[in-house]
Amino acid sequence: MLPGSVSDGGLRRHATRPREEPAMAVTSAAVRPRPSILSRLAESRNVLGFGFMLPAAALLLVFLTYPLGLGVWLGFTDARIGRPGIFVGIENYEYLWSDSIFWLSVFNTLLYTVSASILKFALGLWLALILNENIRFKSFFRAVVLLPWVVPTVLSAIAFWWIYDSQFSILSWALQQMGLIDHRINFLGDPTNARASVIAANVWRGIPFVAITLLAGLQTIPQSLYEAATLDGASRSQLFRYVTLPLLTPIIAITMTFSVLFTFTDFQLIYVLTRGGPVNATHLMATLSFQRGISGGQLGEGAAIAVAMIPFLLAAILFSYFGLQRRKWQQGGGD
Repeated sequence: MLPGSVSDGGLRRHATRPREEPAMAVTSAAVRPRPSILSRLAESRNVLGFGFMLPAAALLLVFLTYPLGLGVWLGFTDARIGRPGIFVGIENYEYLWSDSIFWLSVFNTLLYTVSASILKFALGLWLALILNENIRFKSFFRAVVLLPWVVPTVLSAIAFWWIYDSQFSILSWALQQMGLIDHRINFLGDPTNARASVIAANVWRGIPFVAITLLAGLQTIPQSLYEAATLDGASRSQLFRYVTLPLLTPIIAITMTFSVLFTFTDFQLIYVLTRGGPVNATHLMATLSFQRGISGGQLGEGAAIAVAMIPFLLAAILFSYFGLQRRKWQQGGGD
């Protein structure tokens, strides 16, 4: 055998050595322990999100479940202030079914909610589009827009009561000075005027919430989409219809859900301005529930009116749910 040569056995050993390495790698991978269920849950973003939400959800259950359950129970009793009452079944609901004032409050609530919500959305979206443009003092205007929203509702209602006052209305005075009217308008004394007046007050208070929320949604839309559509020859109306509106739809669904909830359950504004008058023309279900349950002392009847509001609130929540489902579809999610 020549020096430096390798025997056949050595060649075989060297040739087979690389073939053993994949087997060793597979063996080491097979014996590697799988992560435990707890470790996998700890790394899950969904579980982490639920963990952060759990304290808030627990507080909501504690402070909302008991009042809601108590209200439902009182709706089936003849309880009064100072007297616990006895179970009377659906007697309160049968009375409400034949109560013309209750149905008037349902009509007023729907009219108030639908009209105010549509106006707040239209004006809020218009204002959000303006504030999203490159205008001077943009930050200042955004802060000013929030003022009607941050002012307490009672103070806003008192201000509007002064504006609408039948004798000292500054609005009537201004219209007279401009020659548009020849006598003062009774804003809160006439049923039609009263409905329009409280809707206008609610719209003034609610526009900032809608505008700022939609503005936040507008700023999440990539500018590159507008640039690409502009290069393709899209006009401003086409940009809004085919780029802005579809991408803003999920934000609109959530914003309008909260707007409808806030409007439907409005109490302070109506109670300070009209207390449901004149002739129950502005009574909402919330104000009628308070009048019957607290002012009138009939807790059972007042609770029944409050419980009757639940189906409408559930409808608003379902509206939000389907909006979120559409958002998942747009993003390609299937969960």
